[in-house]
Amino acid sequence: MAKDGHKYIFVLGGVMSGVGKGVVTSSVGLLLQQKGYPVNLVKVDPYLNVDAGTMNPTEHGEVFVLRSGLETDQDMGNYERFLGRDLTNEDYMTSGMVYQSVIARERALEYGGKCVEAIPHVRDEILHRIESAAEYNGSRISVVEIGGTIGDFQNALFIEAARVLKMKHPDDVLFVMVSYLPTPGTLGEMKTKPTQMAVRDLNSYGVQPDFIIARSKEPVDQKRKEKLAIWCNVRKDRIISAPDISSIYEAPLNFEKDKLGDAMLNALHLPEKKRASLAAWKKFALATMNTKAPEVTIAIVGKYFDTGDFVLSDAYLSVIEAIKFSAAKLNHRAKITWVNSKELEKNPKKIAQVLGKYHGIIVPGGFGETGIEGKIKAIQFAREKKIPYFGLCYGMQLMVIEYARNVLGLKDAHTTEIKKNVTHPIVDVMLEQKKHLADNKYGGTMRLGVYPAYLKKGTLARAAYKKELVEERHRHRYEINSSYVKQLESAGLIFSGTSPDGVLMEIAELPRSVHPFMLGTQFHPELQARPLTPHPLFTEFLHSAISRKSKRKY
Repeated sequence: MAKDGHKYIFVLGGVMSGVGKGVVTSSVGLLLQQKGYPVNLVKVDPYLNVDAGTMNPTEHGEVFVLRSGLETDQDMGNYERFLGRDLTNEDYMTSGMVYQSVIARERALEYGGKCVEAIPHVRDEILHRIESAAEYNGSRISVVEIGGTIGDFQNALFIEAARVLKMKHPDDVLFVMVSYLPTPGTLGEMKTKPTQMAVRDLNSYGVQPDFIIARSKEPVDQKRKEKLAIWCNVRKDRIISAPDISSIYEAPLNFEKDKLGDAMLNALHLPEKKRASLAAWKKFALATMNTKAPEVTIAIVGKYFDTGDFVLSDAYLSVIEAIKFSAAKLNHRAKITWVNSKELEKNPKKIAQVLGKYHGIIVPGGFGETGIEGKIKAIQFAREKKIPYFGLCYGMQLMVIEYARNVLGLKDAHTTEIKKNVTHPIVDVMLEQKKHLADNKYGGTMRLGVYPAYLKKGTLARAAYKKELVEERHRHRYEINSSYVKQLESAGLIFSGTSPDGVLMEIAELPRSVHPFMLGTQFHPELQARPLTPHPLFTEFLHSAISRKSKRKY
């Protein structure tokens, strides 16, 4: 278990979801880490899914894969990006994980014949996981984000576990409510009542917030802070204004201006070890917000478009952020446009009109048949018109299929994921995956997590990474069929990255003499891109896109 005196900060949401609990948690973690304290961040998802791998990305957002291979919520990606380091399995839990552990213990008679109940057994399993995460990470402070909103039935047990921890260690636990203060257009006045009601809901659990992060369109004024302080029983100096910002990376800078880190250390009875050094972070954040920086235009060709742009950005969150990081490093601003591959499929004659104006094209990861021919046509256009192209996972597989069809002449080339009895299965299911599919075992059974790859000398990939051996995170069941590798290579395609045994094709590319940047990865490089250490492949792709821009008049 965690050592005595370990500190815990619980972040909860009030009024409505989606107001930035993950960004607050990430920012608090960064601030405390920069002040010299070892920190671990924990995400609690109240879903009964055992992990996030079976959740629909158009509804829940991106599935973020940890180094270990655990499929998690997209907030874990923000945690890693803000902290600048890898997280562990212990830093993530779902209701499904908790109940699965409790039921497994009951089946093994580990409860000694007792009636197994939500309280104390499920609650205590939650506490065990929170404390184990602190011990495993060797941290001094744990920041725990409880998903959902106060009043949601499914997160009540997690709040109860936090309450018990506070009861046992009153000086070591803080509660932070992230709540929204609306300004109705017809009234023109910021309203505190929804937050007051959310605090009352939290009080009904036996929990009192120590801090309120007041999210709003405009900064919260002193009058509103006074009102919240009185009616919510929270000190006025612990009500922190968090107005809308142009970049989430600005949040820790704003919190530091309000001395949030110092206030939390004071509330936890911890001395300030050092001033937070955010100079590098500030330089990066300012670069991402620089509207005067030259623009480079990137088209992301995908299929998650039917339910609105707000869903789309979540479905491809790590890709978007990776682009931003590399653009900032190159002193540019990336303008990203979503191109619906289903529309390209319906109107192939408009592809040149739609895609010809961009400096770079990306086809990200995905699954299924929807919009696939539109993606292949986009890839063909990028190859023939020499527009920098970057394919991620499925985007690499389709890049190889396009090359097999239109260069090698194998017109029926396809993936068996879509066409089972295809004549030329350029992409086929991995051998170890066949039994999983036959047994309908989908959750947590893909090729997941970090695997090594060797890079060939003289290739674009080797030049970008500047090393021979790399480790990248995977999430797929299908791979390039090794039976076609020699044919494809004889036609000019280079498999510049392979598994150590040479069996799995990890990176495909065209030589620079043929195309400025035509490269695809079987892995997901976006998962390891960080604000202060952008991913080299994204940086090289953006560099090629900027070069294309410089040679054109727009």
